Amino acid sequence: MDTKYYWTDEDNGVVTVGLTADGQNELGNITFASLPRVGASLTTKDTLLNVEADKAVSDIPSPVAGKVIAINDKAANDPSVLNKRDKADSWIAKIQK
Repeated sequence: MDTKYYWTDEDNGVVTVGLTADGQNELGNITFASLPRVGASLTTKDTLLNVEADKAVSDIPSPVAGKVIAINDKAANDPSVLNKRDKADSWIAKIQK
C-alpha cells in the first residue's frame, strides 16, 4: 500500500499511525483487522496491520521502525472503527522510534 494511504503524527519520538481517507477508500469497509502486539519490534519491511475489507485483503507495512508501545484496543475489538475519519478513534498503533 502506498504511503499516501496512512498518516503519521510524531510527538517526542512516538509515532501514531492510522489510515487516511484515501487508504480507507482504497480498502473499502474494513471487516477484520490484525493489529501488532504491544512490545513487538518493527522495521519498515514488517507488516503493521493486516486487514480484510470489501475491496481488498491487505498487509500494510509499518511506515516507521521501532517498538509498538500501544495499539488501538477499540480497533482490535471492533475493526469498523478503522473506517472512521476521526484520528482520535481510527488510529492503529503507537510506535516508539
